[in-house]
Amino acid sequence: MATHITKKLISQPLFTTNSYSTTSASYVASRFRDPAFEKLMDKYKNLLKIYSIQDLILANPTINPPSISIDFLTRLSQKLHLNRGPTAFLRKYPHIFEIFYDPAKSQPLCKLTPKAVALYQEEGFSIEGCLSVVIDRLIRILSMSVSKRVPLRAVFKVWRELGLPDDFEDSVISKHPHIFRLSNNVSEVNTHMLELVSVVENGSLVSAVENWRILEVCKEDCSVDRSDIRFSFKHGYPPGMKLKKNFRAKVREWQSLEYIGPYEEMGVKSKSKRGIKGLEKRAVGIVHEFLSLTVEKMVEVEKISHFRSWFGIELNIRDLFLDHPGMFYLSTKGKRHTVFLREAYERGCLIDPNPVYVVRRKLLELVAMGKRGFSGNSAMLRTGYGNESESDEEDSD
Repeated sequence: MATHITKKLISQPLFTTNSYSTTSASYVASRFRDPAFEKLMDKYKNLLKIYSIQDLILANPTINPPSISIDFLTRLSQKLHLNRGPTAFLRKYPHIFEIFYDPAKSQPLCKLTPKAVALYQEEGFSIEGCLSVVIDRLIRILSMSVSKRVPLRAVFKVWRELGLPDDFEDSVISKHPHIFRLSNNVSEVNTHMLELVSVVENGSLVSAVENWRILEVCKEDCSVDRSDIRFSFKHGYPPGMKLKKNFRAKVREWQSLEYIGPYEEMGVKSKSKRGIKGLEKRAVGIVHEFLSLTVEKMVEVEKISHFRSWFGIELNIRDLFLDHPGMFYLSTKGKRHTVFLREAYERGCLIDPNPVYVVRRKLLELVAMGKRGFSGNSAMLRTGYGNESESDEEDSD
């Protein structure tokens, strides 16, 4: 099992409450749990399954209404993490899914409810209304790459997180040939690279953390000079997390450490101890900016890892998040590692919501409702298809 990054680079981790962790698994297990994020992930883990089923239903728009057979979903149960089968899962969310019997096909099918279809369309309109923001996000992702290009498949991994249209290859990339270009990936057959046609001028892109620094020093009650927070990041810790004096000292030392920003050229790597720490802080700056570009300020660690080498990050990204609990929160619910940008949230909600987030939050509210407020006389709940047992919890951590 891989040893976490700071164990490789320096004698002991810079930002960890358990400096004696020797494996990634034990390091993850030793992290401090934040109730607000864990509560959010309790709902979100099932929302991700709902997205997967929704995408399958809408994959063939020629079918009226768009639908998918229960038998097909049953064959995909393991891949979709539907531990008790699709019928039990679908019945839990009658505000989102409806099971109906198709006499022509002699089998039960599943479709989206009118309410769910309306939210899907509303999200599409919201994304269409902020295409300039979408284009800017892609430019920034590519600008953080050392070569100003990334594999197209990596972008497909995070298309929903970045708020891209589901047809972004045609509606965004192809329609802006003066900005983006697709080229063959010479290192991988039948794959493409997405790259910038022309490199953005140095200094024209300002990172989210730099904007925060500017706002901080512009506050009327600001008591710090800009030079004092020139290389600082915003930190916050959940109630109950005890910070030792030594830990606070390391935070202060790290905050003052000079580093190269995510949109600056990296230059020659230094092998000195301070140079290694600077590279680590640059990596933190890059993943901080990446999360700032996402709709919900969150992403699965596995997905962002696809960009790691292209961003010039030589560290284990998951352990990088764990080393900085004041900036990031890592949840393991839903059998996946999901990281949140801590400063963007308050009590489980975005502090500065965007239009796409607002629509997705409505769908999340339907997930939280479950069967509440449902009349129960729909074919969705009357169907006797399948023998799966229902449960309040689809799965555990």
